Amino acid sequence: MPSRADRLQPVVDLATEKAEDATRALATQQRALADAEHQLGELRRYRNEYAEMPNGIGVSALLNRQQFLQKIDMAIVQQLNEVQRRQRALERARQEWTEARGRAKALDSVTSKYREQERKTQDRREQEQADERSQHRRPSRGED
Repeated sequence: MPSRADRLQPVVDLATEKAEDATRALATQQRALADAEHQLGELRRYRNEYAEMPNGIGVSALLNRQQFLQKIDMAIVQQLNEVQRRQRALERARQEWTEARGRAKALDSVTSKYREQERKTQDRREQEQADERSQHRRPSRGED
């Protein structure tokens, strides 16, 4: 009959697998946030460079420039929203990772305790058997 630890092992393995999946998801969200922040920085840099260019000659060049800057500003706002969305996703992934890792550690701890209890029980049983065997081997004192 399998021990309690052996019966619990598939649950421990599943929890460990889920913790590993959560770790991968967390890393993916961290990369996605870093990419979104990098893109936001690039948009801001590009906007600043474009805004610092010398003005063109004429009203139409000035209007074109203003319209283009407005489009870049809109792209920056959209990218800010994307960064915020990625931050929320990262926070959810971090929370899921923390919970999954906690469950896996707790189950592993319980399994380790069961295995230790089983080892102690087995050691005690073996000692009792050894004691019993040694008692049967001793000649009784009246047989000398």
